[in-house]
Amino acid sequence: MDTDFTAKFVDVWPDGFAQNLTEGIVRARYRDSREQPQFMNPGQTYKFTLDLWATSNIFRKGHRLRLEVSSSNFPRFDRNLNTSEDGFSTRQPVAATNVIFHDAQHLSALILPIVPVP
Repeated sequence: MDTDFTAKFVDVWPDGFAQNLTEGIVRARYRDSREQPQFMNPGQTYKFTLDLWATSNIFRKGHRLRLEVSSSNFPRFDRNLNTSEDGFSTRQPVAATNVIFHDAQHLSALILPIVPVP
């Protein structure tokens, strides 16, 4: 089976306005190599790294950071039918149940370099 993980890094203003700063995606079958796809087995745990690419922003007082994680960002990125088939020869999607672990055995992390304003 296959699925996507997408993420958006968002600057949330005090009035609730949400400004998308950067985003990224990883297709599960290409998590280790784009040349050698590896499909997943249901019930097995896998490690993923999402690159949100370099960005820069000055967060003003009262602003908040938000990390949005999802399994789709369509139409920004092409859809994933959550099967081992390609998205062109089949039209039957399958519902995916994705779990993000965040316990002592399965650490989740956001690496966020901070540069002080001079």
